[in-house]
Amino acid sequence: MTARSRQGREQDQDPADTLVPAPCPLSPSLEESLQEIIRRTGASPDIVIRRLTNESLSPLPLAFIYIDGLVNADLVNQTVLQPLMDYVLPENSSVTADDAYPLVKDRMLPVGGVKEGKTIEHMLAYLFEGYTLILFGGLRVALAADTSGWEKRSINEPTSQGVIRGPKEGFTESLRVGTSMLRRRLKTSDLRIEEYKIGQRTQTGVALVYLEGLASAEVLAEIRRRLNGIITDSILESNYIEEFIQDGGLTPFPTIQNTERPDAVAGGILEGQIGIIIDGTPFALLAPSTFFNFFQSSEDYYQRYDISSFLRLIRYGAFFVSMLLPALYIAVTTFHQEMLPTTLLISLAAQREGVPFPALAEALLMELTFDVLREAGVRMPRTIGPAISIVGALVLGQAAVSAGLVSAAMVIVVSFTAISNFVIPSLAIANSIRLIRFMLMLTAATLGLFGIMSFMMVLLIHMAGLYSFGVPYLSPVAPMIPRYLKDIFIRVPLWSMPLRPKTYLGKETRRQAPGQKPQSPEEQQKKAQLTGRQTGPQEEDTP
Repeated sequence: MTARSRQGREQDQDPADTLVPAPCPLSPSLEESLQEIIRRTGASPDIVIRRLTNESLSPLPLAFIYIDGLVNADLVNQTVLQPLMDYVLPENSSVTADDAYPLVKDRMLPVGGVKEGKTIEHMLAYLFEGYTLILFGGLRVALAADTSGWEKRSINEPTSQGVIRGPKEGFTESLRVGTSMLRRRLKTSDLRIEEYKIGQRTQTGVALVYLEGLASAEVLAEIRRRLNGIITDSILESNYIEEFIQDGGLTPFPTIQNTERPDAVAGGILEGQIGIIIDGTPFALLAPSTFFNFFQSSEDYYQRYDISSFLRLIRYGAFFVSMLLPALYIAVTTFHQEMLPTTLLISLAAQREGVPFPALAEALLMELTFDVLREAGVRMPRTIGPAISIVGALVLGQAAVSAGLVSAAMVIVVSFTAISNFVIPSLAIANSIRLIRFMLMLTAATLGLFGIMSFMMVLLIHMAGLYSFGVPYLSPVAPMIPRYLKDIFIRVPLWSMPLRPKTYLGKETRRQAPGQKPQSPEEQQKKAQLTGRQTGPQEEDTP
């Protein structure tokens, strides 16, 4: 944890609310320190403690401790145990207790990361991170050698945000793997990584990643303040951090992006956003985020701009279909039948002739059934989950129509609504639409189209009042900034977007040089001729 993080936590934390005991300094007695560590850890069988005897270091009794499973056993043997046991002083030389400690620290540990600690709490924190502790008799200080080497999942393709064209690797549960994947993509000295330890019991590592000069200083200071203000027992996943620091707690809309794609995080950081990587989860966070960020996919920038623009418009259309289609069907069939063509009205009336439930009950029954099937498909084993969900939807839909419980038109509406929900690339905004859809259905069954329009106006006003770390949620549409609309509803060519979006901008505004539109040789020749006429004739160089 950085010094700034520690100072902020000490200022914000009430001692009465502390969940851990007060710091306990190391004892000069080696046995007392070992017994205190054993007591704190409950004498767990996976904690290995060994005392060392080396005649060359006889004035300084030694013991080392590590947790089996969190360390690389070969690394412990080669960099800690063997150097301490095999060290031999030159002939006719001796070492005192005062000289032995710097000798061990500076000359006898061939390992990159060696840290000091003066309290039991500090040493336990290093122990649980995979360090090997080296305790000294007669001293109130100990060493921690970085020998971490626990098992971790290999880098695989993201499961929730797949692309056809683009990188196929996603974050893993390892914090250091996540930061290294960003380092590989952002090879610049401006990349800044700040690490925090959050959670009194879990001590979860959290990394704040941004580019110096691009990220807004105000936004960065606000994120730091909110992270430092988190005092909780545990952080097990990125949603814990998201709920503690997000704006607008009473809103169905997410104000922080989550993604398991390192290229998406790198792209956001290059736009001025700030990445938050949490140890123990493959999902990273991006803040601040606007409403339109949730409709942008990494693949939009990996294929032609005309195709990307078309697909993005389809996503916006799917958003409105998923949110409004069941409510519109309920409103029109219940209150506004005159809006339908006569032939279609007769067909719908014939289908609903034997249905005993009103349109609202039909829609709720089918929507809840589909949600149950979707959850069942997610929770069941992968080999049979998709088959059960698809077959269940087909069988139940056909059986419900045959039994006269619902109409065929309602099955079509609910099915198309569900498919449209899957088009949206962000699962967070897709889940928000599921909640809004039920509220719209109830409003449509009560007030018809007037209720839908009133609810949409209230929803729009609510969205206009949302902020994400001081950034308006609907920017750059509200407030309107026309020059930054090039990458909102459609995506224009990359060479025509020389400026970064102003919504979460830091110091730098330009990302590329202007005038990079590809030109044919004929166009270049014409441009050179026009430039020559404007500047006048030039004298020829003499040989």
